[in-house]
Amino acid sequence: MLQEISIQNFAIIPKLSLSFEPGMTVLTGETGAGKSIIIDAVGLLTGGRGSQDYIREGADKAVLQGLIDVDMHDDALRDTLRKYGVELDEHQLLIHRELHRNGRNVIRANGTLVNATALKEIGNHLVDIHGQNEHQALMQVEQHLHLLDEYATNELAPVKEKYQQAFSEYRQLQQTLLERKENEQAWAQRLDMLTFQNAELSEADLQSGEEERLEEEYQELSNYQDVLENLSKSHELLDGEWETNALTTVSSAVNALENIEEFGSRYKKLAENIREIYYNLQDMSSEIESVHDSLEFDAERLAYVDERLNLIRSLEQKYGATIDDVLEHQQKVETQLAEMGGPQQSTEDLELQTQQALADAEQLATSMHQIRKTAASKLAQKIHEQLKDLYMEKAEFSVHFSKSRELTAQGFDIIEFYIQTNPGESSKPLVKIASGGELSRMMLAMKMIFSREQGVTSIIFDEVDTGVSGRVAQAIAEKISDIGRHSQVLTITHLPQVAAVADHHDFIEKNINAGRTETTVRQLDSDERINEIARMLSGEQLTEAAKENARDLIERESIRRAQI
Repeated sequence: MLQEISIQNFAIIPKLSLSFEPGMTVLTGETGAGKSIIIDAVGLLTGGRGSQDYIREGADKAVLQGLIDVDMHDDALRDTLRKYGVELDEHQLLIHRELHRNGRNVIRANGTLVNATALKEIGNHLVDIHGQNEHQALMQVEQHLHLLDEYATNELAPVKEKYQQAFSEYRQLQQTLLERKENEQAWAQRLDMLTFQNAELSEADLQSGEEERLEEEYQELSNYQDVLENLSKSHELLDGEWETNALTTVSSAVNALENIEEFGSRYKKLAENIREIYYNLQDMSSEIESVHDSLEFDAERLAYVDERLNLIRSLEQKYGATIDDVLEHQQKVETQLAEMGGPQQSTEDLELQTQQALADAEQLATSMHQIRKTAASKLAQKIHEQLKDLYMEKAEFSVHFSKSRELTAQGFDIIEFYIQTNPGESSKPLVKIASGGELSRMMLAMKMIFSREQGVTSIIFDEVDTGVSGRVAQAIAEKISDIGRHSQVLTITHLPQVAAVADHHDFIEKNINAGRTETTVRQLDSDERINEIARMLSGEQLTEAAKENARDLIERESIRRAQI
């Protein structure tokens, strides 16, 4: 459930905080006051596409924040949050988003940086925004399959995931087979080349960082005599068998300073420092002697290192500037060989493998078809029940199936919604005969069904009641109110019937402050709410009759709820 949003420098909103309650909240106000801007802000907080155009003129950035109470029983949401490393804090999710003039887009979920794709995936579980023109999805036949799949998601999703993996494997094999058949000679030549490269690189068994280690070892071995002589000279100067070696000299300095260290803190500090130097020189002398004694010249090792370095440089000339580049090329060669089936696979073997992959994908596509057929029957029945309440009791909704010639990423089903508007007439495609008002009611019926069965946290209706009036407006109002019993609902409306059924009423207005346009929001009390609904009924002229009508609308909803 959306608990609170904070908006700063967004469009015509300089600064605004809004709290929301469970149930149905209606937002009303004059056209252009900024109602849809608030919905845009919620949309951006749940993964909507950002734009610099949203930033208030004169500001460097827009800042949006949303606090959401998370349903801990929503396994899909918890899995998605875990996927992006987002931890919940007492069942709450704080989303912070900044849009900058320079194009930067900063998004955090409970303090964790995420990108817009991740936010959209998370937001799909939180808020469902139904805009003024969303019912146009019903006018796009290609969207009908998506809507049916959304309804059937619980049963369909796991099968669909398996199918899409099988379909991807089939398409890859199909493409490989096609390329092989188009030019067998070029295919064989490429296969030979990749096989040779793979064998050469596998035998070399290169390791990341190996060249640097071998270079260092080569320098040491090839300059063995110089290293040995200079280690001996260094040790002799530090601790040789003569009176003026470094350790003897520093020891004398230590003794001299120790004679005066009790005469002041600075002398004591000097004595401490030179003692530390003396001990460090002793350690260095021992270490140099140890390294000197451990050195051993190995002519065979030098020859191996030299040969190995020559091999590495030869491979780098062929396949990349560094060992890491060569290893990356080796990985690509292995991948291409795997895709081509390796040198041992014949064209006939590849054909059989492709046919089997097609059969596997078709079997899963058939399973999806069966799930969709069952879901379509249930959806049609439930939509019919909802349409009765929306004064379309004579309408008969149905889902028509046809089969594509070839498999697609969605299977082989082609879906189109049909409707019979009057008894005795045949069913016809919804896109050809449905009016705007019928489409709005059809989409609202779907939202009602989806909200009950899928439990979306919050649903937002942005003027979905445009173009209706009278008893249909009242029916839509009651339907939205009923959705509010199962999910939090935020509704922007110009219809008094819708405003009257809300649990909470926020009024949005636009003012001029210091020469700048600003949007403000305030929650209406009982009397203010009656006045606002009356204004929606009668226009600017607020009459007692309009107020009485407003009271009747509110009272009618109270009676209806008591009877449910």
